[in-house]
Amino acid sequence: MGVVIESEIWENNQPLSIFIFVSCLLSILCLPHNSTRISTVFDQSLPSSLLRFHANFLLLFCFSSVMEGMWSVFGEYEMAYFGVSKDQMLSFLVIGSASALLIGTVLGMVSDLIGRKKVCLMFCILHLFVAVWKRIVSHPSIWLASVCLSIASSIFLFGFETWMVAEHDKLGHRLDSLNEMFWLMTFVESASLIGSQVLANWLVSNDIEKNMFSPSTATALLALTSIIFIAREWRESPPATFKDYRISLNTHIFFDKRIWLLSWAQSCVQFSVAAFWILWAPTIVADGREVNLGMIYPCLLGAKMLGSTMFPWFKNGPLPLRTEDCLVYAFVIAGIVLSIVAYDYQEVGILVGLFCLFHACIGLILPSLARLRTLYVPNELRGGMISLSLAPANAAILLCFIMRGYSGSIENSTIMAFGAIALFSAAGCMHLLKQSGKHSPHQNFHKQ
Repeated sequence: MGVVIESEIWENNQPLSIFIFVSCLLSILCLPHNSTRISTVFDQSLPSSLLRFHANFLLLFCFSSVMEGMWSVFGEYEMAYFGVSKDQMLSFLVIGSASALLIGTVLGMVSDLIGRKKVCLMFCILHLFVAVWKRIVSHPSIWLASVCLSIASSIFLFGFETWMVAEHDKLGHRLDSLNEMFWLMTFVESASLIGSQVLANWLVSNDIEKNMFSPSTATALLALTSIIFIAREWRESPPATFKDYRISLNTHIFFDKRIWLLSWAQSCVQFSVAAFWILWAPTIVADGREVNLGMIYPCLLGAKMLGSTMFPWFKNGPLPLRTEDCLVYAFVIAGIVLSIVAYDYQEVGILVGLFCLFHACIGLILPSLARLRTLYVPNELRGGMISLSLAPANAAILLCFIMRGYSGSIENSTIMAFGAIALFSAAGCMHLLKQSGKHSPHQNFHKQ
């Protein structure tokens, strides 16, 4: 008598999505009374210039996040549809990591010298170029597409933040409204990435043959709209000369150990997040488990949104924590989560819960690090500091791709363990940064 083994596809429980959504809503609606809340965007009693700037910038950042998300959601499926082999996909990732390391490292300094607006325009132009090229050529060169998209992703990591901070200070607004923008940017980015998944699925729908190029058309339209919006909306003040910039870089960045600690923490976050997004799907479907990954993706980003709403609670809540202390706890929790994932087999439900906790920590970490950059780094050096801090992460990611993809000398669990170690080291950096602040208080380069 034969035995029939039933195959069941695991899907996350709907209550989890509802819980995350309701938690985000309550967290925003019940923000501490002594914070500026989301009034930086909607409160009509605030200066009209501030309201207009915040609303316009968040809309532009939403468009840019959707452009980034369209490729991250749809890119692998698109390459598989056109018959790209696994070796070619690996080459795509290696080329992209090398481009981010060699070109992305200097782009932050370039943005400080030529202007952040021009670099953000470059981000939109790169996405427009790749999207139009896909419409013209059915299967564009994987090399050039990888380079263009990797450079655009590098710009996304520092360009819009540095531009927002510079414009904010130029308008003469207070630091508390700037802090609100940091967590709002993380919140909007995560929501936009979920929106890009919905948009890509809707555009492709069931007729893949007919609608395969629809996401490229949507990306091109968003990029063109953003280019027009950026070109018409803001005027940028002349940047500093190369000589003055080099002197400031040496004075405030290269010879300040606190900046080194902050930079290493940023690099560790970048590496651990990149390692997670590369390995989360293979980890979940290990041992042949069937999982609906498309339903888990929005839960992870929803957890990140929830983590970002925690930022004003820790900063202005009933028991406010120093930013460095908050980061120490968040780094340790995220590191423990990756350690469990790396060295202990878990059921899918437990893994999803751990992944959501990890992203909630990341959602809190990102605006907290942005706030520390505001306190320690001058505006004119912010882009260079961020791009330089990402160089070790890009180098480590490139090394992992080569060792894992070509030689097979390390396992996925080892890469995940490296991510955990990086997060623990970042926690140590935040502890040292707090200790150094007791003896040498930071210089605040922004209005209070």
